[in-house]
Amino acid sequence: MFLLEGKPLALGRAFTHGGIHYPANWLRLTSLAEKQAIGITEAPNPPTYNQKFYWGYDSDGNLIPKDHADLVTLWTANTKQTAGTLLTPTDWMVVRQADNGTAVPSETKAWRQSIRDAAEAKITTIMLTQTTDELANYITTSTGASTDYSFWPPEHPEVSAEPEVSAEPEASAEPEAAS
Repeated sequence: MFLLEGKPLALGRAFTHGGIHYPANWLRLTSLAEKQAIGITEAPNPPTYNQKFYWGYDSDGNLIPKDHADLVTLWTANTKQTAGTLLTPTDWMVVRQADNGTAVPSETKAWRQSIRDAAEAKITTIMLTQTTDELANYITTSTGASTDYSFWPPEHPEVSAEPEVSAEPEASAEPEAAS
């Protein structure tokens, strides 16, 4: 990070100093000596942090965590909303079953239950965290395991609005008479 009179300079942005207008590419094209000649200093970039879980750093360089209870409430709501969004495309089947008794395919029922089970497991894990650090670690760690917060069951295959109807008549269940 470059500083001029204690203020940060953004790369790729023009600036004015001492009545001179410097173009947006000036910081990228000049040497450190040329920058220092007009009073620009180089400082280390401030450490980064996840703004979803922390307010920033205190004067001693320690992360300032957001309230754990508030985050648990937020991530629980986010999880329920995600589950609801995933279930929405097949909700019509459940309504149709309630309206006229047309059965929901068993694979759809199983998939819907897997979404509800995944959401419940995520919420349970969220509730079991004791600190903001634990919660942040659970939410942000992705190992590819089905226990990761980021893992959801695969999308449900496309389902047609109407059940498939065979064009061929069904074979008779009665045996043919012997001649």
